Amino acid sequence: MKADKSMQRRHWLMGGVALAAVAGGGIYAWQATRDMRSNDEAVDAFWALQLQQPDGQMLALQSLRGRPLLVNFWATWCPPCVRELPMLDRFAQEQAQRGSQGVQMLGLAVDQAASVQRWLQRQPLSFPVALTGTGGVTLTRSLGNINGGLPFSLLFDGQGRLQQRKIGELSPQDLQQWAAQV
Repeated sequence: MKADKSMQRRHWLMGGVALAAVAGGGIYAWQATRDMRSNDEAVDAFWALQLQQPDGQMLALQSLRGRPLLVNFWATWCPPCVRELPMLDRFAQEQAQRGSQGVQMLGLAVDQAASVQRWLQRQPLSFPVALTGTGGVTLTRSLGNINGGLPFSLLFDGQGRLQQRKIGELSPQDLQQWAAQV
């Protein structure tokens, strides 16, 4: 009798574990679908932005669609950001030599205009820079940077779909892999 009850308990326990696994999988699938939907909305909102450049001109991000685009969120007060910018500038120059086959580069400064202007006078960049101000942190969060840390980089394919994202400094290997991917 005790053996039968023990066996029944074991079956109930195994059934409960299986049910929990199925429920967990369902919740995970629902969450992933919800995140993808909100990610698509964030990407659409990104492409709709018009941002001021340090020279005062406006940049419609939509104008950069049609070719792969690497976007780097940075700030003058962020040591890892400043450290990786020369490498990103060399990458942008190499990619520009590839013409329409190259990856475009865009820097989005999460900073004050005056600070960015001073920094760019000392260290000019060969790629466009636009200003997001402190709203850039919110923008990065909507695009998957949950903690809002910098630097934060995104890679979009030629159709404007988000392919890669990285929080922290990019490496030359990251750039090679990302350029080969799109």
